[in-house]
Amino acid sequence: MRTVDPARHRARRRHIVNAAAGLFAAKGFERTTTAEICKAAGVSAGNLFHYFPNKRAIFHAVFEGDEHERATKAERLAAARAADDPWTALLDTVDLLASPAVEPLVPALVMEAMIQAYRDPELDALLSRDNEEERSTVTTLLRNSAAAGHVDAALDLDSTAAWIMALIAALYTSAATDPSFDPAGQLPTLRLIIERFLRPDAVSHPER
Repeated sequence: MRTVDPARHRARRRHIVNAAAGLFAAKGFERTTTAEICKAAGVSAGNLFHYFPNKRAIFHAVFEGDEHERATKAERLAAARAADDPWTALLDTVDLLASPAVEPLVPALVMEAMIQAYRDPELDALLSRDNEEERSTVTTLLRNSAAAGHVDAALDLDSTAAWIMALIAALYTSAATDPSFDPAGQLPTLRLIIERFLRPDAVSHPER
C-alpha cells in the first residue's frame, strides 16, 4: 500500500480549494462545474475526487480554512478576550474581522456562502460556529470596556455587539455588490463610526 504524505495531501487539497475559490467567487457555486475546477487546478476528475467527494465539499473547504489559519484566528480572539486593555483589543478585533474584505475574492465568496447557507445546513452550522465565536468575543470586549469606562454604560451591549457585527458584514456585502466601493478605503471610516458610537464622551447633537 502506498504511504500517504500528510503534508503533500494537505497541500494538494489547498491547491484545489484555491483554484475553486476563484471560480466560486466569479460564477457562484451553482454555475461552477467540477470540470472547470479540474481545469483551473490542473488535475483530472479522478484526482479531484480522491481529495473531495463532491463539489459541495470543496465549497465547504473554502470556508473551513486550514488548521494553521483556524488556530491563529482562535488564538487572536482568545488573546483579545483576555487583554488588559479591552478597548484597544476591541478595535483590533474589529480590524481582524473586517480586514479580509479587502482581499479580491473574499466579499463575493462571503455573499455566495450566505446564499448557499439557506439550503445547506452543514454550511450554515459551519458559518454559525465562526460567527458565534466572533460575536462572543466582541460582546466580552464590550462588557470589559464598559466596566473600564471606555464604552457608554447606557448601551445594551448584546444589541451593540449585533450592530458591530452587522456593520462589519456590510463592508463585505458592499464590496461584493458595488464595484465603486473601496473596502480598504472604508476601513478607517468603519472604525471611526464604531468609536464614536461606543464612547461615553461622544457628543450628542440635538435634532434640528
